[in-house]
Amino acid sequence: MTSTERRPLLNRRLAEFGTTIFAEMSALAVKTGAINLGQGFPDTDGPESVREAAVRALRDGRGNQYPPGPGIPELREAVAEHQAKRYALTYDPDREVLVTAGATEALAASLLALVEPGDEVIALEPYYDSYAASIALAGGTRVPVTLRPTTAEDDSDGPRFRLDLDELRDAVTDRTRLLLLNTPHNPTGTVLTRDELAAIAELAVERDLLVVTDEVYEHLVFDGEHIPLASFPGMRERTVTISSAGKTFSFTGWKVGWVTATPELVTAVRSAKQFLTFVSAGPFQYAVAEALALPDSYFHDLREDLRAKRDLLAAGLTDAGFGVHRAQGTYFITTDIRPLGESDGFAFCRSLPERAGVVAVPNAVFYDHKDAGAPFVRFAFCKREHVLTEAVTRLAGLR
Repeated sequence: MTSTERRPLLNRRLAEFGTTIFAEMSALAVKTGAINLGQGFPDTDGPESVREAAVRALRDGRGNQYPPGPGIPELREAVAEHQAKRYALTYDPDREVLVTAGATEALAASLLALVEPGDEVIALEPYYDSYAASIALAGGTRVPVTLRPTTAEDDSDGPRFRLDLDELRDAVTDRTRLLLLNTPHNPTGTVLTRDELAAIAELAVERDLLVVTDEVYEHLVFDGEHIPLASFPGMRERTVTISSAGKTFSFTGWKVGWVTATPELVTAVRSAKQFLTFVSAGPFQYAVAEALALPDSYFHDLREDLRAKRDLLAAGLTDAGFGVHRAQGTYFITTDIRPLGESDGFAFCRSLPERAGVVAVPNAVFYDHKDAGAPFVRFAFCKREHVLTEAVTRLAGLR
């Protein structure tokens, strides 16, 4: 084999994945001085008491060396208490809770542990880009089931994205191993209803499927309610539930996540996780344990603050001429650019910083069916109010 015939350095499972759109758009924001509403991270830190808990752990020498592989006992107990208090789900902190390097590692480890090469994994499209990469790393075959946009006539509360349960059922084959769900859903802001979740649970039991649920936005529901899939009949024993501290407590850089599942499932996920990061975020684990014990008022105030910011940005985007899909949860709004005379989300987002001084993300990066996502663009509203107000002012010029 000559030098010109050498095979590519990147293995074929990852060949389709290059630099993430978040890196590209964030770099564009820095280059142009635009307001970055593309990447989903808050522009303020979370509670001072939680930050001080991390400082205290550092100073006291707790977690500065390798923490226990499953996570420190205090955090595992706090996670178990959280699940019991919020959802009446009982987990043994010693055998059924695993601490991970954020939800991203939890997802990767779960798929690496549970999916064999050739297994089919169904995911709701559009989906966060790490889903596709993790399925590829596991050698699985991803099977997208597309959330379809409704119209104002379909939904009295405004356009949203909805799951077609018949399409989901038809996607299951004899090769399907696992369902990968995300609710509240990024990027569309959809919150699956009790009836939808009950139908998914029934399907999983009927077809003997494993389910991995990404519930990192569980405390950011504005319309409806968050119901863990594991709480439905027959689901606890087949569901890996994932969440994290980043979205709930506004410390995304700490990368503290967790898995709750049966001992058998946790053992499987830990078998993969131990060869990814082994352990991580020692002092931050102590801080997150304290964060999970914050009073209900904290979670209420967080939700109401973000609800107001959602409404502020949604109104501004509507006034600017976008078609706005109502976000029931998360801290993202999906918009339709066709009312602005545009149809290519990539081109629109790459030109938007120069045109309006604002950065967004094209939803097509979250789709296998690129045409289905082409006219949709995502904006993040987890920013300070004055930042959103300025962004709205700038976007008004598009009209």
